[in-house]
Amino acid sequence: MGKYTTKEQIKEAAQKENVRFLRLMFTDILGRLKNVEVPISQIDKVLDNKMMFDGSSIEGFVRIEESDMYLHPDFSTWMIFPWESEKGKVARLICDVYNTEGEPFAGDPRGNLKRVLKEMTDLGFTGFNIGPEPEFFLFKLDEKGHPTQELNDQGGYFDFAPTDLGENCRRDIVLELESLGFEVEASHHECAPGQHEIDFKYANAIEACDNIQTFELVVRTIARKHGLHATFMPKPLHGIAGSGMHINMSLFNENGNVFYDENGVDGLSETAYHFLGGLLKHARGYTAVCNPIVNSYKRLVPGYEAPVYVAWSGKNRSPLVRVPSSRGLSTRLELRSVDPTANPYLAMAVLLQAGLDGVKNKITPPAAVDRNIYVMTEDERKEADITDLPSTLHNAIKYMRKDEIVKEALGNHIYNNFIEAKKMEWSAYRQQVSEWEREQYLEMY
Repeated sequence: MGKYTTKEQIKEAAQKENVRFLRLMFTDILGRLKNVEVPISQIDKVLDNKMMFDGSSIEGFVRIEESDMYLHPDFSTWMIFPWESEKGKVARLICDVYNTEGEPFAGDPRGNLKRVLKEMTDLGFTGFNIGPEPEFFLFKLDEKGHPTQELNDQGGYFDFAPTDLGENCRRDIVLELESLGFEVEASHHECAPGQHEIDFKYANAIEACDNIQTFELVVRTIARKHGLHATFMPKPLHGIAGSGMHINMSLFNENGNVFYDENGVDGLSETAYHFLGGLLKHARGYTAVCNPIVNSYKRLVPGYEAPVYVAWSGKNRSPLVRVPSSRGLSTRLELRSVDPTANPYLAMAVLLQAGLDGVKNKITPPAAVDRNIYVMTEDERKEADITDLPSTLHNAIKYMRKDEIVKEALGNHIYNNFIEAKKMEWSAYRQQVSEWEREQYLEMY
């Protein structure tokens, strides 16, 4: 990945590798990967930014009377998928979305993140590096190819075959990722049955978000080849841990990692502490973006290792933000609340904007909490200045609407469309009657 910078290089690679179709990929506001597929005969049109699509058919984009949109491919994202068909290979290009006036479309999540990154560079920083840790579950398929609720194994944390029956699937996913240019650092069974994690090397914010979208596509594709369904749903089953996507982040300038200061308290710079202060101050405001579906809040409950409280520590894993012990270039902050249903481009935009607000306004974080918050009483948490994350999507939207920094990070178009979509989702959910309610109340009342 990242080897191609010119039209000529891409056209030469397409011809050499017998590419017959091009997938032009982009992401909607809800984080779903979309694509327009065209035959290779259209490659000149594609590379000249002349490929048009109907934006009114995409969630949160535009109204029907403003529907014409253009796809501008990012040449550095050229990738040939390894799964070849008898009709030839398929390559992809990730695109930014532009309007008919030739301006970046305000509703494009990838383009919006670039806007926030420009604000970062204006402050003198050169990079925002992201290391994601996405988790997922593997469920068996039925005879018709539909997902069941039967997990593929009953393994636990770091278990291996034969307990971990997903090992071969996970290994094939790793091989496919490596063939696509990913540097996979580790893969293992997670703590819940049927749950897995594959960690890949950090990258700059745009590339990291592109990688997350590609990763999820590869995981689902390879899982199906093994007769399994991969889901990134945060809490697919009651009574077991849910899937998160911890985000490791660090800021760089021309001198290196600005979060590191060998003379600072615990090796952290003032910039790191201020960025941390911004993350904590706006935590409840950005939760709706980082945990964007009703089901996200079934994971954010005590007892399953997911963070529930707004606090930080370098020594335990119960707070929202952890500071891993590595220093030097590896100095970073780890936000533990994000789950893999988040639109990565929107999540990185709000996290960066929140952190930069801390840097610009020199926000001092509260003292670290180095004890298990789950066993603290409510009075003890209050005394330590620990607040709760929102408990439902409905409450998260309320906090989001109060946070001007989150609104600034998303821009008016994305902000308004996102809130409207989430209000509709909550409304549909609260009108449903669950099996739990029938079990509890049908006979009692």
